[in-house]
Amino acid sequence: MPRKVVILGASGRDFHNFNMFYRDNPEYRVVAFLQTQIPGISGRRYPPSLAGSLYPDGIPILSMDYLEEVVRVHGVEEAVLAYSDLTYSELGSVLSRAVSLGLSFRIHGPADTMLESIRPVIAVTGVKTGAGKSMVSREVALELRRRGLKTGVVRHPMPYGDLEKSAVQSFHSFEDLDKYNATVEEREEYEHYLKLGFPVYAGVDYGRILRLLESENDVILWDGGNNDWPFYKPDFMITVADAMRPGIEASSFPGEVNLRMCDAVIINKVDQAKPGAVDRIKESILARNPDAHVSLGESVVTVDNPKVIEGKKVLVIEDSPTVTHGGAPYAAGYVAALKHGAQPVDPRGFATGFFKKMYEEYPHMGPILPSTGYRPEQLRELEETIRRAPVDAVVLGTPSDITKLIKVDKPVARVEFRLRIVEGPSIKEYVDMFLEKARKKAL
Repeated sequence: MPRKVVILGASGRDFHNFNMFYRDNPEYRVVAFLQTQIPGISGRRYPPSLAGSLYPDGIPILSMDYLEEVVRVHGVEEAVLAYSDLTYSELGSVLSRAVSLGLSFRIHGPADTMLESIRPVIAVTGVKTGAGKSMVSREVALELRRRGLKTGVVRHPMPYGDLEKSAVQSFHSFEDLDKYNATVEEREEYEHYLKLGFPVYAGVDYGRILRLLESENDVILWDGGNNDWPFYKPDFMITVADAMRPGIEASSFPGEVNLRMCDAVIINKVDQAKPGAVDRIKESILARNPDAHVSLGESVVTVDNPKVIEGKKVLVIEDSPTVTHGGAPYAAGYVAALKHGAQPVDPRGFATGFFKKMYEEYPHMGPILPSTGYRPEQLRELEETIRRAPVDAVVLGTPSDITKLIKVDKPVARVEFRLRIVEGPSIKEYVDMFLEKARKKAL
């Protein structure tokens, strides 16, 4: 009899782990994907075209709220954890909940889940969402282009729509964002690459995506999501730590995995750190990965039109994952607002019902509005909350230009942020190390 399994995830690694380990594996039967973190995406099915011959009806995708019921009704024997951005306390709670139901508990490691490429792969990961992976990844991509290397950027999955249509996605222009019905959360990760002229690849089936990447590019840049480890085996791996959150690098899963596996660590936002924080993080890195190279970086924040917000009351909109399950109280938008003398207004007093629930679920959030827009109804509530805001202007800290998706009835100031290395090896030096390792592997 096949062993009955539920996979606990968030529409990302859960699908990848299934594809890598369970699809076409007669020893197991996946009863359901049970999902958390992402609001409003349960109630779908993993389609038969992706699930394989053992699942002619596909696999139901349900909320984690149904764990106990699914275990009882289907006689589930094992729970598989397949999502990221967990504190150790949260990880322990999930484990205890599963084991208390009589289940075995499994986490598939890199050996089960990483694909190897014929192309050189460099990966950028983080210890926690919001550490600043994207600004590091952009600088790596630009440095690779300076070497004359055609670089394909592959993103951690965010398939929140039709899974069959999302199996393999290739973004070469802004029109492709509309073609694939990209959500705000996806646009936040893709737009900045498209502006710079880099193609972005994502989807559900990362084996098929890899073959496309290899056919179109000289090198592959894995831009990790949340604090997950890469789906592709890297030749060189950079992990980004957060100087504003000392200790998180040693208390998050799988952030500490990334810290221990990587070749280099960039401690980002050192210009915003409290006294002693950077030294504590360095000690933490040394204790876990004494061979890692360490650099210090500043997040240089700029505003395209500062006069719009100087001395004004503003609504700050930050990228959603950073300030929700990422655990950060604010991000670049709030920093930019204070830098230019603006007065951020707390949205809790005029937020719509959906966002009021988000503030209850994530009480750590500061006086900012998360840019949550996974579904049309959430975009409508985002638009309505902005309309209600008693402010003079909006500060867009999210990298996505949400004005293309919703109506914003107030002046907008857009925030950009770039990495500046102030101590330790530069991005150029890290790319040198990567290419040398790739060259030796090819011999």
